[in-house]
Amino acid sequence: MIDFFLDAFGSQITRRALLGGLLAATMTSLIGTWVVIRGLAFFGDAMAHGVLPGIALAVVWGFNLTLGAAASAIVMVLGINLVHRTTKLSDDTGIGLLFVGMLALGVVIISRQNSFAGDLNGFLFGDVLGVRRGELVLGTIALVITVVGVVVGHRPFLALSIDADKAATLGLRPGFAHIAMLILLSLTVVASFRVVGTLLVFGFLVAPPATAVLLVRRVPVAMVVAVVFGWLAVVLGLAVSYHADTAASATVAGVAVGQFFVVLAATELLGFMQGHRRRNNSGHPDDAATSAAAV
Repeated sequence: MIDFFLDAFGSQITRRALLGGLLAATMTSLIGTWVVIRGLAFFGDAMAHGVLPGIALAVVWGFNLTLGAAASAIVMVLGINLVHRTTKLSDDTGIGLLFVGMLALGVVIISRQNSFAGDLNGFLFGDVLGVRRGELVLGTIALVITVVGVVVGHRPFLALSIDADKAATLGLRPGFAHIAMLILLSLTVVASFRVVGTLLVFGFLVAPPATAVLLVRRVPVAMVVAVVFGWLAVVLGLAVSYHADTAASATVAGVAVGQFFVVLAATELLGFMQGHRRRNNSGHPDDAATSAAAV
């Protein structure tokens, strides 16, 4: 079993992929915990796809892909808030409109290039085995900002998740907390897309935190557990990808989602067994009483 992992991470390429994946998993698990708790999964999905036009323009105009993704993320956040403030439509409607519009625009821009198929696959599915030093540095900086953000913002984020009106009464500025959370989410997507792709970053945002929430209730503990599940998905996914010769990023994301269903099945089975045991225990006194009455 040890050789299974030693062989997989024996080269510098796979070790760099491991480090990049661990950075991405840590960031997405931390902010993803709030995404799951607040029910922002649809926004996370939209944000993961919404950065595509900026990436496409970066390719066409020849500037940094990360800057392009960041510009698109800003447009997404501003656009969603504009729809929310100027119309009576729900947030989901605004997110859905921008989600489809930005994704379509990105595909149209990329389709104008001769390398359409290769570029699109790379942007959507990532290339964890092609992680470079600059992306590791960016990931480290983004991780530090994310950790500081979730620590400093823990109290207002928690109050916002429970009751926005009560958060306002307590002077925790829920509107500002919401924007701060969206900015952290955007930062995570922008810093992670080069590793796992815009399509699969969503799996990292949701799967490890959702798995953690099945097991624990306290937010800080859920974040730690989510990070552990994210790391496990990266290590196991990359090792399986190496030996099975499958797409690395997709394999990692698949393992992350698979963990959720394994834990879900285990918790359901455990709950059934505990309920069955309680019913049996509660039945013993009644059986004894019935026997005594019969005598």
